[in-house]
Amino acid sequence: MSDRKARMLEDKYLRDSARALVDADIEHIKADFAAKGLGERAIDRVTHGAMDLYEEAIDVAEDNKGALAALVAAIVVWFARNPILAAFGFGEPTDDDEWDERD
Repeated sequence: MSDRKARMLEDKYLRDSARALVDADIEHIKADFAAKGLGERAIDRVTHGAMDLYEEAIDVAEDNKGALAALVAAIVVWFARNPILAAFGFGEPTDDDEWDERD
């Protein structure tokens, strides 16, 4: 057998084996999608990403407890700002505080 013919047969076997691998991968993907749909995969990916984000937030919170406490205190003060200002006399007058001169 000539060198060219041997090389051609070697290339053909290599091509056929590569094609068999591609066909096997396609069949594997089809079976995988049959077992679990695209929507389920998207939900799993989002859930996994959310869990990773939650774990990262826990790690950051554990490393920065003082900053987290200051943030929580600032949020509490923000939501309680009107009663606090009213206690010091800086609150906005309400209808109960004003009287009508027509009475």
